[in-house]
Amino acid sequence: MLSTEVVIIGGGATGAGILRDLSMRGIQAILVERGDLGCGTSSRFHGLLHSGARYAVKDKHAAVECIEENTILRRIGKHCVEPINSIFIRTKEDDESYEEKWLKACLDAGISTKALSLNELFSLEPNVSRNVQSAYMCPGAAIDSFRLLWQIFDSAKRYGGKTITYHNVVSIDSSSGRVHGVTIEDVRTHERKKIACSYLISAAGPWCGEIAAKAGLSLKVIPSKGSLIAFNHRICHNVIHRLHKPADADIFVPHGTVTILGTTSINSSPDDNSTSQEEVKSMLEIGKATFENIYDYRILRVFAGCRPLYSADENVSGRNASRDFVAIDHEKDGLSGFMSVCGGKFTTHRLMAQKVCDIVAPKLGCQKHCQTAEIPLIEEPSSDLINRAKKVFPSYSSRLCQDRQGPERFAKILSNIEQNPNQGELICECENVTKAEIESVALEPTTHSISDVRRRTRLGMGTCQGTFCTYRAVGTVKRLKCDWAEDTSSLFKEFLEARWKGIRPVMWGNQMRDVELARGIYEVSLNINHEGEKDE
Repeated sequence: MLSTEVVIIGGGATGAGILRDLSMRGIQAILVERGDLGCGTSSRFHGLLHSGARYAVKDKHAAVECIEENTILRRIGKHCVEPINSIFIRTKEDDESYEEKWLKACLDAGISTKALSLNELFSLEPNVSRNVQSAYMCPGAAIDSFRLLWQIFDSAKRYGGKTITYHNVVSIDSSSGRVHGVTIEDVRTHERKKIACSYLISAAGPWCGEIAAKAGLSLKVIPSKGSLIAFNHRICHNVIHRLHKPADADIFVPHGTVTILGTTSINSSPDDNSTSQEEVKSMLEIGKATFENIYDYRILRVFAGCRPLYSADENVSGRNASRDFVAIDHEKDGLSGFMSVCGGKFTTHRLMAQKVCDIVAPKLGCQKHCQTAEIPLIEEPSSDLINRAKKVFPSYSSRLCQDRQGPERFAKILSNIEQNPNQGELICECENVTKAEIESVALEPTTHSISDVRRRTRLGMGTCQGTFCTYRAVGTVKRLKCDWAEDTSSLFKEFLEARWKGIRPVMWGNQMRDVELARGIYEVSLNINHEGEKDE
């Protein structure tokens, strides 16, 4: 039996933040995740680091938290943040009276708003519709959620935090009205084990209700699915918002070489991340008010995530629910040593963790204060490391790998390439991922599939959507003789089917040609589906 002070359920941003905070206070903690770290809601959103301006009119408290955390994350997680801005535009379709309310609300919340002339706007964003009536710049930004999550986990690990991935929580073990542990099951081997603990924190996002039910408790969580569209180039240089009440398809967020349009809000189940062609068409029609030529832009894929909204009111759902968060101590429900954390946003995950840990730490006899806002997630690479990297990496590729992997892991990757130049071969040209980086991540104990490698490296997330790099990546991990990489057909199918899921709703134009190319490579050349083979 394993034993620790705190068990955290859920490997998204909130769970990661709690693990780091507790570990930095010297409290032993183990995080349990049913899949890969960051495979749920925290990696299925538009990647906007909110300024809070979007919520200023309706939800001042959430707006204030966003602008404060925006500033903190730019500092402690700067390798994950693209320090651009948010531009709010009012089109002819938007209510003019809302603009004045919004400006006052932003002022009250401490969010800066700089008015832009239309000439200034079009100079900054030449693709924006000429039907814009007014524009303002706010301090929003883009954030790489995968990168940030792994840097949080690596930081927590340095302070003693532990993670167990690909394990389901089967039961919450309690007696005499107090939690004393959990039983977990390996999703691959079905082996079960127990973890004894003094305190249990559920940070399972939209699954918080299901976790609470395992303890015989009822929790009102409102799963709200949001679909998003990824375009294959940067339509805009800054984040572009519509200046109106929050609604569907009114945010464009540039990410590296792509742009993401989001999002919808549909009541759903926590596991529903499906998308449809109807949703895509509806979003494009709305997005046309921001970018008139939107139908000329090539779509890479569509994806969806489920928001973990919470409301004590049974009649509230979707966009009517607050974006604030709540920490529920279940002692009031008759079960001590158990807390659920619901709601909130990716931008405010660190603050959510701080407030939770401020409650939990004293219960465990710890009086240390939170340090997560002061200490950066990773150290800066040394000048020697940077100079060595320049000799074997293209400068852009070197910087990307440093930011993705952190200086310690990057140093090992660099040494590998220095000793064997063939390790510098690009496996994924779209995202500049080398063979050495693929191998480094593939050998991590938390890696069990090509999709796990993708979340750590962005393999297959560029323009070709895995058409070419999947072939190279499978060959690379196969040669490593990892226990999870024995069946190459399964490796191909797992990764390509995940990519196919996002491509299927946008099967028109150039996307059809790309799909036929991929089909030719994997079905005709490799016969991956064993077409034409007869049963023995």
